[in-house]
Amino acid sequence: MDDQTSGTPDTYRVTADELRQFIERIERLDAEKKDLAEQQKEVMAEAKARGYDTKVMRKVIALRKRDKDDIAEEEAVLEMYKEALGM
Repeated sequence: MDDQTSGTPDTYRVTADELRQFIERIERLDAEKKDLAEQQKEVMAEAKARGYDTKVMRKVIALRKRDKDDIAEEEAVLEMYKEALGM
């Protein structure tokens, strides 16, 4: 088989090396994500120990990620629904 033909051992080796590099990068990123998640748990545990409501904190964090107009619209609809139900 000619070395310039696709599927040769040289091509396979280069592709395998590149694939291995991608896999190893993803594995490193997964390890970093795990470390960050552990740090977030520690921060939440510390906040809880200081008396903060971590469930509400998580909601505040989620709200801060959203667009203010979307939040305002959702809150207006929520208020309308609550009024309709006599809440």
